[in-house]
Amino acid sequence: MTKPTDRNATTSFIKKTLGTDSIEPTLTPLPTHSNTTFEKKPRLSPSKSRKREIPEGLWNKCPQCETLLYDKEIDLNLKVCHLCQHHFAIGARERINFLVETCSFTEMDANLVSLDPLNFPAYADKLARDQKSGTSKDAVVTGIGKIGLHKVALGVMDFSFLGGSMGSVVGEKLTRLIEAGTEKKLPVIIVSTSGGARMYEGMFSLMQMAKTCGALAYHAKNRLPFISVLTDPTFAGVMASFATVGDLILAEPAARIGFAGARVIKDTTQSELPPGFQTSEFLLEHGLIDAIVARKDMKSALEFYLDFLMTGHQKASSHSK
Repeated sequence: MTKPTDRNATTSFIKKTLGTDSIEPTLTPLPTHSNTTFEKKPRLSPSKSRKREIPEGLWNKCPQCETLLYDKEIDLNLKVCHLCQHHFAIGARERINFLVETCSFTEMDANLVSLDPLNFPAYADKLARDQKSGTSKDAVVTGIGKIGLHKVALGVMDFSFLGGSMGSVVGEKLTRLIEAGTEKKLPVIIVSTSGGARMYEGMFSLMQMAKTCGALAYHAKNRLPFISVLTDPTFAGVMASFATVGDLILAEPAARIGFAGARVIKDTTQSELPPGFQTSEFLLEHGLIDAIVARKDMKSALEFYLDFLMTGHQKASSHSK
């Protein structure tokens, strides 16, 4: 038995390494020089961020249903959420514009300004700040206007001016308004929104409670109607004076109305308070107010009530003669 002869005795076996038997050309040829530098993309600074921020004054979040609402839509709907009917705060002049007939409102005592009788710290600065940023010189706008066919003495408070607090000027302007209504035999309508008496003026602000109620008593003696409209919020000295002595007391839906805050009342009485006891719905159920009227229906409701009340006044005047 003979051994097979090798074709080439000196032939050596070559071990193949996986993946190295052939080299495929790259799609992009590598540079031939070794000192190649790669440029890095510049990082975007915070000011050049691609994310666009929503400009202020375009959108507002409803505090009740938490829906983002376009500001122009809210304005067209009289500052009321079209989904849940939440009533946003509204300025005095905006409210006057949708309550009275076009170009029928004549403002009274527009130049009355508050003083600082007690030299209360920072009070003068706060007055100057709100007078500069707002559209009026104090927390109420008063004047004679026309609602429907009826000429009325109208006063509207503004919460944006020091929380709608009642100081000497607010009390004086309302008293002059009521006296003008009495003299001209006009019904008086006051729209309230306030945190109460203005603490910066101490006793001077508390005196306005008696002064306004005294003027309204004389107004009632002349058989002239007074309609009080309560909006969110109406508290303390305003609530305890002219706001609750109306012949007819109306309120906007879900308005917070009371004398003191719920926490103060709870700590004072040491008892549990019923839920929602300071809302217009609770007060309507317990007889403090006469009707709840949505903002969009307020003008037509006032026209209806004025038709009834002024008819009664005309009949009473004819009988007295």
